[in-house]
Amino acid sequence: MIRTVRRHRRHHRGTAPRSAVLRTPGGLSVRVAPRSAVVLLLLTSNALAVGVLLVGTGDYPLGPAEVLRTLAGHGSAAEEFIVRDLRLPRLLVALLVGVALGLAGAVFQAVSRNPLGSPDIIGFTEGTAAGALVAIVLLQGSSAVVAVGAVGGGVLTGLAVYLLAWRRGIHGYRLVLVGIGAAALLGGVRHYLLTQADLVDAARAVIWMTGSLEGRDWSQVWPLLAACAVLVPVVLSQGRPLRMLEMGDDAARSLGVAAERTRVVVMGGAVLLTAAATAAAGPIAFVALTAPQLARRLTRADGPQLLPAAAMGALLMVAADLAAQHAFGERRLPVGVLTGVLGGGYLLWLLWTERRAGRV
Repeated sequence: MIRTVRRHRRHHRGTAPRSAVLRTPGGLSVRVAPRSAVVLLLLTSNALAVGVLLVGTGDYPLGPAEVLRTLAGHGSAAEEFIVRDLRLPRLLVALLVGVALGLAGAVFQAVSRNPLGSPDIIGFTEGTAAGALVAIVLLQGSSAVVAVGAVGGGVLTGLAVYLLAWRRGIHGYRLVLVGIGAAALLGGVRHYLLTQADLVDAARAVIWMTGSLEGRDWSQVWPLLAACAVLVPVVLSQGRPLRMLEMGDDAARSLGVAAERTRVVVMGGAVLLTAAATAAAGPIAFVALTAPQLARRLTRADGPQLLPAAAMGALLMVAADLAAQHAFGERRLPVGVLTGVLGGGYLLWLLWTERRAGRV
């Protein structure tokens, strides 16, 4: 049975859109906003369409029909090798990294109740990069050791920022300010490690810190896919409590939400998603910052909009990678360079709009 209900709470662009409640025979109910569902469908389909174009890009170009035919198992031996072994892993890493960063950004912005609450801004990406550099410079570790170091650095940074920002609960601006301080400190550690590295390790570290999908294979896909398969459902299961937290801890508790437990679960999941994404592709700047904001503007709905943010992150990643390969002729840029340039411009615009609104 589907029942349409009107929400009376006002949104920043007018009255919130209609939503529908889908009730199953088992007694479960799911609230669905039609506009959000349409946006999610469009973002997902566009991400997949751009992904098909991305797979066809390279020294041996393939048309969309050839890519789809090969993915269906009807390509030649050469096409099977190029698509399945060389290019499909890169696409999957891009999609999964985008999903992880978009979802993590939506969580941090909801918890901090601040559009600047992003892993890029509040230090978690820097912590992951510092952990990876320790593995590269001090341990001369393999790719697997670097990935473990990146995850460990992200987790330790997340725990430290949470403990330093906690004072009878987490306040949004306190979390952002502590995170900015942690990012500055870890940036100094990162630069110090580079000065202590030999030429080979320093070059390897700089390439990793740029953020790139070049050379990604199935060894990066499977760990990232496993992390997303576990963590994404955990974070999504906290969508309703997280929405209540945006109204403040007191209001959330009055509605039966365990505020601190919800915050620990979603922040822990978001930190691990950020660390896993960074371990797979290096620090990809500003996707976690921009994806949730763009998703909210498209859905025109309140709440964290977790699924649209994840789909927007996937679309931004594959579109940026495609543009990085074509926009500058034969000179192919790492995807992290392009997302950093575009995201930096978006951050300046966001700060300007927040200043005009009197919030900063």
